[in-house]
Amino acid sequence: MSGRTTTGERRQEHLDEGYRRCARLTREFGTTYWWGAMLLPRPQRRQVHAVYALCRLADDIVDAPSATTADRAARTGAALQAFVDDFSRAVDTVRGGGSVGDPVLTAIADTVLASGIDGECFDRFFQAMAMDLTTTSYETFDDLMGYMEGSAAVIGEMMLPVLRPLSPEAREPARALGFAFQLTNFLRDVGEDLDRGRVYVPQADLRRFGADPWLRRVTPEWRQVLAFQIERNRELYTAADAGIALLPRDSARCVATARVLYSRILDRIEAADYDVFSDRVRVPRPEKAWVAATTVVNPRRVSRLAVEGAV
Repeated sequence: MSGRTTTGERRQEHLDEGYRRCARLTREFGTTYWWGAMLLPRPQRRQVHAVYALCRLADDIVDAPSATTADRAARTGAALQAFVDDFSRAVDTVRGGGSVGDPVLTAIADTVLASGIDGECFDRFFQAMAMDLTTTSYETFDDLMGYMEGSAAVIGEMMLPVLRPLSPEAREPARALGFAFQLTNFLRDVGEDLDRGRVYVPQADLRRFGADPWLRRVTPEWRQVLAFQIERNRELYTAADAGIALLPRDSARCVATARVLYSRILDRIEAADYDVFSDRVRVPRPEKAWVAATTVVNPRRVSRLAVEGAV
């Protein structure tokens, strides 16, 4: 044997490195996805990491400090478009049997092709990312849902082929879970979004309750408006719960774990007296590990309790 590395082996090493980097991104920034994906077989787990990495990298472009200020918005838009172009080229290259210089994009493209994610999903996603360059608030909840169609529901659609649903009826619950996850993020990250000049709580609701997030104080009015949003959020989780039974066992465990952990953020916002200004509300790591372990031992119980809202 010559000991030489073949082209195919180098390509595989490059791909494996890309998936490792996607996993690190997920572990660092998407801990709920990380804990849920741990319960999947390795091929699907890597694909969840890759989908998350794509969304994270695009989001980081538009959420970078001062990215949307008047003097930098055009530059940010160009950076986003460059990323979109790089992603498209990576998919075409990997489809042709090659790999691109960036191992992360190679892994993402590999996931897109191997799982059969509809390319139209990415069109909607990138359009929503571009909206963050020019839109800083939403008048009504319907307006906000229109934005989240491309930034949240579509992520549920991206993940669904990876999870290999048992029925086409899983699509709408997957979209509902995407909506629910992002609305939870918006409620948790009010203070951080204010730093970026954005308010994702609908303006009509703020006026209705007389609340002003720019005060960065927990007032009676703020408690009322946030409690109203949390109730809405929980309705989305309820709509998503029907999809758990439409997934294979491993995928059901993954989704049930992520669903429970994300929804607990709402519980912690309430426990913090709706203070989303002083510090970022988090579910502690031991609690995440306990939920994941419980799902492994008794996935049916966790899935059932998730649907009942008792976990």
